[in-house]
Amino acid sequence: RGTVTAFSPFDARADAEALRKAMKGMGTDEETILKILTSRNNAQRQEIASAFKTLFGRDLVDDLKSELTGKFETLMVSLMRPAYIFDAHALKHAIKGAGTNEKVLTEILASRTPAEVRNIKQVYLQEYEANLEDKITGETSGHFQRLLVVLLQANRDPDGRVDEGLVEQDAQVLFRAGELKWGTDEEKFITILGTRSVSHLRRVFDKYMTISGFQIEETIDRETSGDLEKLLLAVVKCIRSVPAYFAETLYYSMKGAGTDDDTLIRVMVSRSEIDLLDIRRELRKNFAKSLHQMIQKDTSGDYRKALLLLCGGDDE
Repeated sequence: RGTVTAFSPFDARADAEALRKAMKGMGTDEETILKILTSRNNAQRQEIASAFKTLFGRDLVDDLKSELTGKFETLMVSLMRPAYIFDAHALKHAIKGAGTNEKVLTEILASRTPAEVRNIKQVYLQEYEANLEDKITGETSGHFQRLLVVLLQANRDPDGRVDEGLVEQDAQVLFRAGELKWGTDEEKFITILGTRSVSHLRRVFDKYMTISGFQIEETIDRETSGDLEKLLLAVVKCIRSVPAYFAETLYYSMKGAGTDDDTLIRVMVSRSEIDLLDIRRELRKNFAKSLHQMIQKDTSGDYRKALLLLCGGDDE
């Protein structure tokens, strides 16, 4: 359900030559660069980079960095990173230097599948010779840290038959840990939301509504705060629907004054081959806006052109 698929007929050498020509000499032909990179999938972009090095003895990403600037450069360079390296790189930047970008940790770890999380951890170790979990625990604390660690274990129960008895039990435990308790037993929320299977949790949310009269999101909103609240809500939203979660993320990255370009780029790049068509549909349904028109209105220049090509069409 991605907007970017394998390009055919594909010729890595021809693409490499066209990119070299676009960046050689005076001035840069941005149009050619963005057309090629947004219409090839990631595997093909890696082949182009390899052909580029073979033909010219130059690194394609280094050339892009030296020829392009600003948000357009960030977008093109991001497109050149393989998916797991892209996530690992985003996480590394979220925890390096002064201050941690909790938003990035939340978005990536709440939305990726257990298999994806395992791959990200492995790539992180290879690329940065560091343990991702150690890095994250060094920069975070409290219940927020604990839920991140649970998600990093990537041991969520696999989807299978749902045990209605356990559904009832989990819903009751959450009710007692939140609404019925003076103060909140965050640990119960962390364990249940971080380890149960997706289909089980969807049933738990329904049962919770029946027992308490509240959506689980309302309870989390009332009973928790700060980074933990944001992470719990992201986990719940992703359990309900990953595309709807990203539709909301994109909507708020462009709503109001100013644009959160880092988030916009991260979501467009990371979902373009997975579920961007579904995300577009959810955005239209839940916010009565088209992603295409929001990008059109909020961005400009080659950056806008490239994002619109990744978006792959308008949902009017």
